[in-house]
Amino acid sequence: MKFSTACPDWAARLRAGESIIPPPIFPEVAEQALEVFKSLRMVDAPGSPTFGEICEQWVFDLVASVFGAYDPDSGRRLITEWFILLPKKNGKSTIAAGIMMTALILNWRQSAKFTILAPTVEIASNSFDPSRDMCSENADVELSALMHVQTHIKTITHRESNASLKVLAADSNTVGGAKSVGTLVDELWLFGSQPHAANMLREAIGGLASRPEGFVIYLTTQSDDPPAGVFKQKLDYARGVRDGRIKDTKFVPVIYEFPADMIAAGEHRNPANFRLVNPNWGRSVDAEFIEREYAKAQEAGEEEIRGFLAKHGNVEIGLALMSNRWAGADFFEAQARKLSLDDLLERSEVVDVGIDGGGLDDLLGLAVLGRDRETREWLLWTHAWAHPSVLERRKQEAPRFLDFQKDGDLTLVRQMGDDVLGVAEIVARCESAGTLDKVGADPAGIGGILDALVAADVPQDKIIGVSQGWRLGGAIKTTERKLAEGGLVHGGQRLMNWCVGNARVEPKGNAILITKQASGSAKIDPLMATFNAVSLMSLNPAGMNLDEFLNNPVFG
Repeated sequence: MKFSTACPDWAARLRAGESIIPPPIFPEVAEQALEVFKSLRMVDAPGSPTFGEICEQWVFDLVASVFGAYDPDSGRRLITEWFILLPKKNGKSTIAAGIMMTALILNWRQSAKFTILAPTVEIASNSFDPSRDMCSENADVELSALMHVQTHIKTITHRESNASLKVLAADSNTVGGAKSVGTLVDELWLFGSQPHAANMLREAIGGLASRPEGFVIYLTTQSDDPPAGVFKQKLDYARGVRDGRIKDTKFVPVIYEFPADMIAAGEHRNPANFRLVNPNWGRSVDAEFIEREYAKAQEAGEEEIRGFLAKHGNVEIGLALMSNRWAGADFFEAQARKLSLDDLLERSEVVDVGIDGGGLDDLLGLAVLGRDRETREWLLWTHAWAHPSVLERRKQEAPRFLDFQKDGDLTLVRQMGDDVLGVAEIVARCESAGTLDKVGADPAGIGGILDALVAADVPQDKIIGVSQGWRLGGAIKTTERKLAEGGLVHGGQRLMNWCVGNARVEPKGNAILITKQASGSAKIDPLMATFNAVSLMSLNPAGMNLDEFLNNPVFG
């Protein structure tokens, strides 16, 4: 049987108000499930209406997709995974409860287990409470007689089949050995910062291997930080399937987000367009409330606007902005270009390198800053190294570090010293290109770096210490101006976005400081390396002339 779960025309469909959810493979099975689902009551809504009376069509399309993928002849579900990204207030938890209760009612397997997995106890209650209320005598006398509700352990058991629906606040102990037929993972974005989340989810859905009728649904809003860990992995995969880049007919992506062209044009900030990504607009999403909250966010500033758009518009945050942020952060994302180290070396007439960090609890940051021989733009490329022990010391950030490693922007070294050798190798490439001006580093930590650079045939007179503290204020200001003027471009590396978002400004007399102390435990080493490189490039070093460039064997 041929079918596709891709939706390459999703942007046009959203604009036209059409469904982005694929139709059921087996319509008769879908209708049977919809009959059950529509009869369940939403007790917390005025008048306790049924789902059939109050839900928008997209909810029915989703239910039909999930249950209509089941082949009653083979007992196998032809689609096993759904990824659903919805803004806040679109009824996710209540809809999740309705889907899982429908699965429990229709289930034929004796003693089957169904699970709603939530990152916290509070979020677990958001899904359990509506499920419990659907089984109350006031809501449905027949369902109340059929189901045994145990509130203290958040479990609902079918009295005839002994199948159960359990709502869990997730950790490795609660999900270990689970054999669920159906699993719904609520608020997946919150799992992104948990270092062992991928293993935990793998354990939670392990039952699919022996239960061909099984399914898993990932339900989430957008993260209020740059996506990381297992959430980013699933989001990237879902976008790939949706756009047709990844062929996977067992995976359904349902992503309510603004098309890239609307974001580029700033149309995602127009309240008139919010309904595009809020399928429950006018129902559980109150237009007046959303517009008022957005007006309040606009008054509070860019940080609040981004947070609002992440939660109510599913706009992915690329760079987190804080109230005491570095001024250059406001202009950093706009200056992203496609730029590799090879591109930078080929385009640059002169290159300066900055280095910073390198402790066991630190990143070793490297910044290569070139000046374009034609446009005079400053071109920035960065990299970082870390010892694997940082994953244990900074468990909260471990998923993010592993993401940066996959991007190719962070190298996890086997032993200390390998990081310095990696730095020396890149600086030696710059020297071989004939464009290296100077290498600047914090004088306090230059010793081991100096030895490695000299061993890599980098001339010692090109390696200098760059004064830190308030003396770096001029480079910080220069970087801000270059970004604001459009005179500095970079490769759009997520590692660098993260470091820029981490930077905190500390006033010091008439100067400003950006220090690791002010930024707390968050890492900013590649950014500090950038300031070291900027302090050197600000001296306007002479560059290689055109004849020298054309005769350089590196580019020949």
